Amino acid sequence: MANLNKVMLIGNLTRDPELKHTPGGQAVCKLALAINRKYRTKEGEDRTDVTYVECEAWGKQAEVLAQYMTKGKPLFVEGRLKLDTWEDKEGGKRSKMFVVIETFEFLGSAGGTGSSASGERFVNEETGAVRSGGRGGNAGSSNAGGAQHQDVREEEIPF
Repeated sequence: MANLNKVMLIGNLTRDPELKHTPGGQAVCKLALAINRKYRTKEGEDRTDVTYVECEAWGKQAEVLAQYMTKGKPLFVEGRLKLDTWEDKEGGKRSKMFVVIETFEFLGSAGGTGSSASGERFVNEETGAVRSGGRGGNAGSSNAGGAQHQDVREEEIPF
């Protein structure tokens, strides 16, 4: 039987990213996204539901997210669901589901306002290379619409 564990989300950060390091020196960044869903009730009233999703990134991705993202900024993440379970102080079983970020893209303009896809950046999980370029609105393909991507070092990112 085939298995699939893939999540794609676009939302705004609910708080500034929190960067920590494991005892072995590995960077880990925790953040949360607020994802809005707008709909109209059968009575014609406009409503918005908000879903809050906890996420974490590791390594170079963690460092880049912590450096460039702040509360309120939009972010596209692609990753996988992970369930952590533990026992609390009273002996009760606890669990938490979150998204482990595999790739991401900064959304909005370089100045941090708007929701335009211009100036997108993402980090390749395996190589840590930061890429820039447009996707033509298609977040499902790394080279949609024939857009050319170029590798850029982190220190070259202008924001």
